[in-house]
Amino acid sequence: MMDFLSRVSAVSNRWVEKSLALLGFSMAAIVLLQVFFRYVLNHSLFWSEELARYILVWLTFLGASCAYYRKVHPGIDLLTQRLQGPWQKTCRVFVHMVSMSFFGVMIFHGVNFAYFIRLQISPALAIPKWIIFSVIPFSGCLFLLHCLVFLLADLKESSDDD
Repeated sequence: MMDFLSRVSAVSNRWVEKSLALLGFSMAAIVLLQVFFRYVLNHSLFWSEELARYILVWLTFLGASCAYYRKVHPGIDLLTQRLQGPWQKTCRVFVHMVSMSFFGVMIFHGVNFAYFIRLQISPALAIPKWIIFSVIPFSGCLFLLHCLVFLLADLKESSDDD
């Protein structure tokens, strides 16, 4: 089970990283296009700012899940570094459990929020806003998957040491 979840986590992160590259390139191209149209052609694109903003939202949430997977999220490990052996592992497991609870809240309330705004339409693009805000529960699921893999790895490490 652990190997399967690790593979799913790694594959999903790889796809998200590829999506981030595409989203980042798209956002840069849209902003450059808007600047060209505004200052060279003296005609503003009415949809470009809104689309760039929504892409930035997706970049932020998906990028945070990739940073979490790579363990490069900022953290405070002052206390954990000072603990010895089993206490350090216990603290890591506790942090994973708290994180999983937070990710569960993120998924639950993200779904509720997307459902709440399901009938709202974005002004310039005329797309349903639930599509834009669905990144919250989606990234929450990615976070939860990665966290579960980290938790199982720590638990396996703890049982191997016994």
